[in-house]
Amino acid sequence: MSVDWIGYGYATLVASGGVVGYVKAGSVPSLAAGLLFGGLAGFGAYQISNDPKNIWVSLATSGALSAVMGKRFYGSRKFMPAGLMAGASLLMVGKLGLTLLQKPAASS
Repeated sequence: MSVDWIGYGYATLVASGGVVGYVKAGSVPSLAAGLLFGGLAGFGAYQISNDPKNIWVSLATSGALSAVMGKRFYGSRKFMPAGLMAGASLLMVGKLGLTLLQKPAASS
């Protein structure tokens, strides 16, 4: 059983981004979204650590964040925080996509 350190690091980045948004701007929605998506990313990393084929929670979380934050980055053109989160989420989607391609499909 290998630990998904990249997934846990991503979860920490997402959650800490929400906390920083709250501390700097007093944004309660940023705190709530950061903790929710950070928690989901952490749960996904936990699932991958227990079963490397179980990538679906991580993929859905990082996919949703890459879409939402990518749209925000496209509209604002500000790297912080939208560009950073969109980039990190896109990298996570790429990592999970490669994992999906490398694993042969289980026959039923």
